[in-house]
Amino acid sequence: MNTTIAPSAHLLQKQELLPHVLRALQSHLPSHALLYQTEDTTPYECDGLTAYRQRPLLVALPETEAQVAAVLRACHALNVPVVARGAGTGLSGGAMPHALGVTLSLAKFNKIIKIDKRSRTAVVQCGVRNLAISEAAAPYGLYYAPDPSSQIACTIGGNVAENSGGVHCLKYGLTLHNVLKVRGFTVEGEPIEFGSDALDTPGYDLLSVVIGSEGMLAVTTEVTVKLIPKPLLARCIMASFDDVRKAGDAVAEVIAAGIIPAGLEMMDKPMTAAVEDFVHAGYDLDAEAILLCESDGTPEEVEEEIGRMTDVLQRCGATAIAVSKDEAERLRFWSGRKNAFPASGRISPDYMCMDSTIPRKRLADILLAIAEMEKKYQLRCANVFHAGDGNLHPLILFDANDPDQLRRCELFGADILETSVAMGGTVTGEHGVGIEKLNSMCVQFSAQENAQMFALKEAFDPLGLLNPGKVIPTLQRCAEYGKELVRGGKLKHPDLPRF
Repeated sequence: MNTTIAPSAHLLQKQELLPHVLRALQSHLPSHALLYQTEDTTPYECDGLTAYRQRPLLVALPETEAQVAAVLRACHALNVPVVARGAGTGLSGGAMPHALGVTLSLAKFNKIIKIDKRSRTAVVQCGVRNLAISEAAAPYGLYYAPDPSSQIACTIGGNVAENSGGVHCLKYGLTLHNVLKVRGFTVEGEPIEFGSDALDTPGYDLLSVVIGSEGMLAVTTEVTVKLIPKPLLARCIMASFDDVRKAGDAVAEVIAAGIIPAGLEMMDKPMTAAVEDFVHAGYDLDAEAILLCESDGTPEEVEEEIGRMTDVLQRCGATAIAVSKDEAERLRFWSGRKNAFPASGRISPDYMCMDSTIPRKRLADILLAIAEMEKKYQLRCANVFHAGDGNLHPLILFDANDPDQLRRCELFGADILETSVAMGGTVTGEHGVGIEKLNSMCVQFSAQENAQMFALKEAFDPLGLLNPGKVIPTLQRCAEYGKELVRGGKLKHPDLPRF
């Protein structure tokens, strides 16, 4: 949780604080835009990380930028925390409320302000869905490249907060590479702008700072994104492998051959079984792993690249290779990958989706390590990867109603993250740190490095009111986590923690 105050103390403080906050906000927002009854705030108690829940003091739903500024000014004056929230599809607890704070819902900021086909840009409000941008740009032959699996629901503001990617990030980049400008407000309610309509701006590159900052530095209300032409053709290879190491090596060999596919994804056998039963994508259920490799461009470019990738995959031991014959089949191949998370929800009461990255050459190593962890923690794990850039999404299956299963799930997840770091990777690729990976940040970064991150946070938010208790662990937290690992003899990689 993002606070150490006891629940009874929470209740007492809420009763004392709520009237003051409500009175301050009622002069700026209509009554229907302020939710504070238990039944109204419960839907906001968590994001996509459902294992941890906390009802906010109050939920504010502004409709204009002036109202956003007013909410921030009022909360700053009262020293009340603010947690910005989009669609709530995040998977690391980044939008989990503060018990004594205001959840600032930006769901009503859902307008596409402008599509400019000449500059190939779109100006959109933060609550616009990722997929809606491409739908609006389609009549101009354009689209927005980053495509998280939740793109039908997730918002561009949340994508900015987490620096989201998607299955096509290998070729077209993450959110950071596809955004020109971010507008919003500081914690004091002052307007602020990062980036520009040009390709570069003078001074420090603060656009790169705010993208991926998880709502800790400013509140985003408007985003200018780049649009790119829709390719004339796209085709997808589905390759089966009887061994995960062969599949992992094939990923590295494709990139080593100088090929940058539009998408390069990997799924292990448990995951393919789950999604095939859900969407009937035509996956090989006998394969230990399958790769989806996409090529896009002109018909001539696609034909040449498909041929080169097929040669590499065959040399690496693919047991079967299928190439999409038309657009319908290509979409069917991808339907399983895009539905990996809901498919997992059909076979388990709960799952925790991890999000570490590793060097491509270590894909097989981490899969084999996770298989051993399944035995150690007595929990199942289905794996899906943005294999091209080494971004892992292991889904640990458990039942949150069983406290011991939740405890083992947390240990399992921490083990995956620590092992990823030991293999030369990082604790997160695109889902963010939120509350989920705070302890793992203690493993990856030294006290001095975390202090520098706090210094940046303090430059934007001296009182620490924006999304407090997230992303950056305190020195005390890291010290306590280190002692816990030492006491439990759980230092699997003792050279990593720098508590």
